[in-house]
Amino acid sequence: MGQYVVSPATHPTDCGRFRASFSVRPAEGNDGRRRVFRFDTTFASREAARLFAVTQGWLQACMPPLNAC
Repeated sequence: MGQYVVSPATHPTDCGRFRASFSVRPAEGNDGRRRVFRFDTTFASREAARLFAVTQGWLQACMPPLNAC
């Protein structure tokens, strides 16, 4: 997604539902900086969790960076 690489993932829960997560890292450079986002919401299907992770990753990658105070 431009200057970032977004990697969505799904994880099964003990009750048969799925959780979503994604990681974001810069597309260039090997500095190892990576942010991982995990969500508490569960989904009935793996596809629903993946779609949520992709959407959230896209939103995160498109947001302008916040200025540190």
